Amino acid sequence: MNRRRRTWGKTATGLLLTALMLFPVYWMLNVSFTPQQDMRKSPPDLFPAHATLEGYRAVLDQQLPYLGTSLVIGLGTVALTVALAAPAGYALAKLRPRGGGILSFVLLAAQMIPGIIMAMGFYAIYLQLGLLQSVPGLIIADSTLAVPFAVLIFTAFMSGIPGELIQAAQMDGARPLRTFWSIILPMSRNAVVTVSLFAFLWSWSDFVFASTLAGGGAHEPITLGIYHYIGNNNQEWNAIMATAVVASVPATVILVLAQRYVAAGVTAGAVKD
Repeated sequence: MNRRRRTWGKTATGLLLTALMLFPVYWMLNVSFTPQQDMRKSPPDLFPAHATLEGYRAVLDQQLPYLGTSLVIGLGTVALTVALAAPAGYALAKLRPRGGGILSFVLLAAQMIPGIIMAMGFYAIYLQLGLLQSVPGLIIADSTLAVPFAVLIFTAFMSGIPGELIQAAQMDGARPLRTFWSIILPMSRNAVVTVSLFAFLWSWSDFVFASTLAGGGAHEPITLGIYHYIGNNNQEWNAIMATAVVASVPATVILVLAQRYVAAGVTAGAVKD
């Protein structure tokens, strides 16, 4: 009897904590259907009594270009991050270059640099190169956040790949690049999915680089599209929340589909046989 009570108690606690964590998501949905004139009701409605689709109409009318730009930036960031980080992780894990330990420490320290400082540095450089308010400029900037983390993930994962496979490939005449492309990279699928997911999410939710390097341009991501709804005297909260709901769908779908690969990729290298 006591064991059953403890089980029910744990279940109830888990449900309560889950409800608390998911309440902001529910409130986002609630506000996205709430008419503008009901926003300042006190107390607010827990359910949209007079539900409206005005916010979602605003998304279709105004936000689709921002969503398209964010999608291009996200996919470009993923491609650039994997292209740079996978070979670097392979080199650190298997080729053992001189100074590899120092490089790993530098990559770890690079993740501690505040984004606003990096944005200011990019602004000065892009001003000279003509990359301000451009999609390639944002892809490069967002990749600087993802690459250090990605290199560490790839290094940890590839360290667990048996060295006998590499030796067998070398005996067959495969050069390091061929070994990496034909053996190491296919075996690192979980790490590739993990890195791709985090790189996409970072670029999709970026605001600091977007506002500093692309604000006022013709190609702005969805974070700036949401920001445009907020003014000194007007806040279109139903449109803001509707845009947030639509913008969260791609990230949620990708996260659900990639969940099992991410779990394996993040824990790679944590346990040694």
